[in-house]
Amino acid sequence: MSRFARRVTQTSEKDFGMFARAMAHDGPLIHLELGRPVDDTPDHIKQATIDALRAGAVHYSDLQGLPELRTALAGKLARENDMAVTAEQILVTNGLTHASFAAFLALLDEGDEAILLEPYYPQHLGKIELAGATPVIAPLDAADGFRIRRALIEPHVTAATRMIVLVNPCNPTGRVYSREELQQIADLAIEHDLVVLTDEVYEQIVFDGARHISIASLPGMAERTVTMQAFTKAYAMDGWRVGYLAAPADFIAPLMKITTSEVTHVNTFIQHGALAAVTGPAEPLAEMIAGDKARRDLVVGRLNQMPGVTCPAPEGTIYAFPDISATGLGAREAALRLMAEAGVVVEAGSFYGPAGEGHLRVCFGAQPEEVLVEAMDRLQAFFNAL
Repeated sequence: MSRFARRVTQTSEKDFGMFARAMAHDGPLIHLELGRPVDDTPDHIKQATIDALRAGAVHYSDLQGLPELRTALAGKLARENDMAVTAEQILVTNGLTHASFAAFLALLDEGDEAILLEPYYPQHLGKIELAGATPVIAPLDAADGFRIRRALIEPHVTAATRMIVLVNPCNPTGRVYSREELQQIADLAIEHDLVVLTDEVYEQIVFDGARHISIASLPGMAERTVTMQAFTKAYAMDGWRVGYLAAPADFIAPLMKITTSEVTHVNTFIQHGALAAVTGPAEPLAEMIAGDKARRDLVVGRLNQMPGVTCPAPEGTIYAFPDISATGLGAREAALRLMAEAGVVVEAGSFYGPAGEGHLRVCFGAQPEEVLVEAMDRLQAFFNAL
């Protein structure tokens, strides 16, 4: 008799990409592979959490999330995302990772299919499999700037399709999808009666006048969209593990059947920090995004000076996605050699599926500028020597 369930023995191995390989590497490295914000969490968020802790906010609380936090989040979604939701349509989670896991388990059955746009976020693929469903890959075209095109997605819709998974702004490509692109997803979802699960963790980190649009705000989409957001990236709260989702009212009880079975509810006093992030001063957030833009400009400018490397400026996120295909190196080979020969860790584009081959993902948000300069000097020397 097997000691383990089929959900772990017959699904893909969890792959941590270059991060796992870097952890086994002997010697100092510059890490640009992990989406860990370089900034510290703003002081007003820390102070609100400390105050809540000292005030005794250490006991069980609302299973769905603190009512005052959910009310503030509903207001934020109305102001910034053009989404008309109530506090009862919001579920506070342990980060976006927890939100997506709950959504996949609550909305997918064995035999169902969920479409991922490629390059995809690998964690979503693994969680679809753990839910017993089948991930179906719809590759986007690198030569077209990884634009969403209905003609690339619709052939993958079958009678078993239940969901389309969207990441916007997109990790790893840095695209911020236009209303026209999102409308193509919306049209497919409405015509085929599909749910859209949208990962919007980078919604606030956008540049050069790009505008993030929540697909749930499009006509006919509020009743079929689960919108997932978090404090992880923009507020530099990756270690806090707090996020939330907004969904149609009838989705919340099934979602909570998963979350309350897993964790009961999110840490009580940390939710007071999240409330301070939503309701506090806007200046710290603006300063951190300005820092991300400066780091983006530095990295993109340097990458475009390297032989065989071209890199469009990402419209959002904290990642550049340079095309290295002209060097003759495959993505994984280049990433491994950069770690071994240059001491810089970046992620292979192929980690995000075959559509990412010929690219690297470089996290410009993970290090201060002086470290990024050193990393770019090392990359320049490496590519010059090819």
